Amino acid sequence: MASSSKPKRIYDVFLSFRGTDLRNNFLSHLYKSLEQNGICTFVDSEELRKGDHISLVLMKAIEQSSFAIIVFSNDYASSRWCLEEVAKIMECKEQKDLTVLPVFYKVDPREVRRGRESYGRALAKHESKFGKDSEKVKRWKKALFNVGSLSGWHLNDGDESKLIQKIVKEISNHLDRKPLHVAKHPVGIDSQVVKLKSMLNLESDDGILMAGLWGLGGTGKTSLAKALYNAIFRQFEGSCFLANVRETSKGSMGLVNLQEILLKNILLLKKKLQVSNVDEGINIIQHRLGCKKVLLILDDVDDLRQLNALAGEGKWFGNESRIIITTRDKQLLTCHGINQDHVYEVEALDDNQAHELLCKHAFQMPQIKTDLVDSALNYCKGLPLALEVLGSLLCGTTEDIWESTLMKLSRIPNKTINNVLKMSYNGLDENEKEIFLHIACFFKGREREYTNKVLNSCDLQTAVGFEILIKRSLIRIESEILEMHDLIQLMGMDIVKQECRDDPGRRTRLWLYDDVVDVLSRDMGDCAVKAIVLELPEPTDMDIGPNAFTKMRRLRLLIMHNVHNSLKDPLCLSHELRWFEWPGCAPSVPEFSSGRNKLVGLDVSKSSIKVVLKQFKDFPNMKYINLSECETLDSIPDLLCTPNLEELNLKNCKNLVNAHESIAYHDNLQVLTLKGCSELSVFPNELKSRNLRALNLANCTKLGRFPDIPQKLGLKKLALRGTAIKELPTSIENLVSLEKMDVGDCKNLISLPSSIYKLQNIKKLSLPRCTKLIGFPKYEDSADPHMKTGLPKLLYLDLQECNLSEVEFLENLSCFPLLDHLILSGNKITSLPTSINKRDSLTRLAVSDCHQLREIPELPPFLDFLSALNCESLQKIGKFTSTHDFVRRAFTMDHIFSCDQVRFSLSLSLSHACIHMEYVRAVVCVCILQNQKMQDLRLKKSKQI
Repeated sequence: MASSSKPKRIYDVFLSFRGTDLRNNFLSHLYKSLEQNGICTFVDSEELRKGDHISLVLMKAIEQSSFAIIVFSNDYASSRWCLEEVAKIMECKEQKDLTVLPVFYKVDPREVRRGRESYGRALAKHESKFGKDSEKVKRWKKALFNVGSLSGWHLNDGDESKLIQKIVKEISNHLDRKPLHVAKHPVGIDSQVVKLKSMLNLESDDGILMAGLWGLGGTGKTSLAKALYNAIFRQFEGSCFLANVRETSKGSMGLVNLQEILLKNILLLKKKLQVSNVDEGINIIQHRLGCKKVLLILDDVDDLRQLNALAGEGKWFGNESRIIITTRDKQLLTCHGINQDHVYEVEALDDNQAHELLCKHAFQMPQIKTDLVDSALNYCKGLPLALEVLGSLLCGTTEDIWESTLMKLSRIPNKTINNVLKMSYNGLDENEKEIFLHIACFFKGREREYTNKVLNSCDLQTAVGFEILIKRSLIRIESEILEMHDLIQLMGMDIVKQECRDDPGRRTRLWLYDDVVDVLSRDMGDCAVKAIVLELPEPTDMDIGPNAFTKMRRLRLLIMHNVHNSLKDPLCLSHELRWFEWPGCAPSVPEFSSGRNKLVGLDVSKSSIKVVLKQFKDFPNMKYINLSECETLDSIPDLLCTPNLEELNLKNCKNLVNAHESIAYHDNLQVLTLKGCSELSVFPNELKSRNLRALNLANCTKLGRFPDIPQKLGLKKLALRGTAIKELPTSIENLVSLEKMDVGDCKNLISLPSSIYKLQNIKKLSLPRCTKLIGFPKYEDSADPHMKTGLPKLLYLDLQECNLSEVEFLENLSCFPLLDHLILSGNKITSLPTSINKRDSLTRLAVSDCHQLREIPELPPFLDFLSALNCESLQKIGKFTSTHDFVRRAFTMDHIFSCDQVRFSLSLSLSHACIHMEYVRAVVCVCILQNQKMQDLRLKKSKQI
């Protein structure tokens, strides 16, 4: 939303009064004193008080004033003009931040506030004229009450000249605190100020509140803080906007200088107090400001020491004080004890606001083609700084200049924008700088988990690094994907390019095709490159000699996608390399230099290799191996030489026959994927890998046996879909942590062991299309007296298209009490157990294509989906409960049509009282093929008519 226009302040003071005597004495002296002190003052005159309505000139004067002084005299309320002025003044106090200062001239404030004495008599006369219930009079009374409650001056028989001096001094002090310049075009700021004022709870008179504005550099934190300051600073006894704290605090006396400025501004001193050191400054701040209601804004803070020196604790200041900090580092606010409810994230402008701001700075933009404007907006991504700089840069230029400028900026960032953004980078430690540059150059848009593995392998502390970068607004994580503002990314890339503009071999990171070719094609001697990530959109041939990488002694990270090496010689790699990822790289695995290799991650998927690295004996640090889709690979070597191995991916290795026995008892192996290894027939007889959490054997079509599990394991996910197994071992019960098991499409599976009920943590069990499975085991056969509940956490059970003829296992309600989804479609069952209506957790039930199903009993109370399509034998649906009255009411003759198959689809809302949910969409699909009965029903209906 655009910034709303604020009234231009023309007058410093608006004077409201009543009576000629007052005008010729106190009022004239006050006016003269104000004018002599350079305070521009508006005094209304009798000429402006004509007619029944307040003059537009007076109203405008009130709106265009910074202060209103109301002199309440004995006969003030007798004038409806004065009362209209008071009402307008109090309205502007609320809406326009007008500061109101009452003077009670020989009148008790209680008379004004409560309508007593002369004020009571005057109001009574107004009521007799306009009516006791007149909205006009009520408005006047409310305004008098509110203004009578304000702090002001009370004069009875005292020295008028002294009072005038006090008033002039108060106004002068207030006017010395000038509002701040916010921005040339403050787009989108006013709406945020409203939110911040609410967050600051300015109406509360209880305690001191500290708040923070946090966000990326260039998002307008400072402009927003200035606008907030302007909106509220007159509500405080003293105020200070301390700008550029980060820069000003540098040097031995930097913090001391800031303390001196803070004290001078809040105390309105003519010159600074002399402060010797930070500790002395802290004591002076506490002593001089401890009883003063202050507004303090500390702008661009980047170090906890700055906060400790300037606003260490709220109790340094008087009650009702507000301390506001702007920073790029959210952690700083947390460390200073600021409640997260009082931290406001300043975000980029939305599309409409961005377009408006660009328009205001590039005012000839309507002549520019829409696609160029869109390109400019896309470049800025809502960053106010970028919109201002780019708009000013393009102002008054032609379309070809726009096009050329945007092309240039896509390669070389604007210095003004870049320098602001770079401040966040400069404040990082070395670990975070390295992580940031890796993300900017390589990993924006990649999965957090994957990037974490890669960067950890390069000896970086990624967990803490991500956290710090997020709190510095340099990255964000959305749905586990690393994201970064485009201008931040350009800034990071530019930092790397600045390492050496002319020679990519002297840079730490390479990601452009031409740079990589340049470096690999020549003998460079000592090379600075730490990481190469080249991901091309299309397969591309490149001539890479066997020794191209050996000279890169600092190379830690090598990722190449869609790069085909035209030379067939094996590549030689440094033993310092930590991550090697090159799908389809060569017919053979690269060779590494002799000695202890430091490789952590290896990905040579889609390659035509027949054997892998010789037993991995020189790779003790290896954690991640991806050999997926290496269709010529026929065996796996002994993995015990890689004691730290955590993940092994052999997906779709079509010729892999033998899985080495070391797989089965590797202590650190966590993820093992053999999905799609269609020739795999040899697998260890026992599984003992105690840290294994995911095992995928799906579509290993020749695997006829699942191993025994002789001890308790931590496996959480097991996929056996499409294998040739005939049964699961009884020892499956030792998978005590198992949460998901998929055994679908196992055409040879005949039975399940009753020990399956001992899987206390399983949530999802899928067995669809196991066509030889004639029964599900009964809970009673598990024979464990210590087990009170079978499958207590199971939510999802899929038995679709098995060969079940009965479902007696559902009768026992002590089995899977939390079952939510039950799929029995395509089986030979004839009925469902009557106890199914007691399964309170069941919300979805599917029995479609159960051609022999004759009866559906009473439905579970919270069922919201029942699918019973193509159940030709279905004759009866059990009694509906009161909860299902909506189904029964809709199940009437009016819904029956002359067709062989009838389908009822109901979509209704249930009240909270019915099923303890605010809203449920209920869909009931019932199919009946009973032609004769349908005809009988139609005949009966026709007779009734």
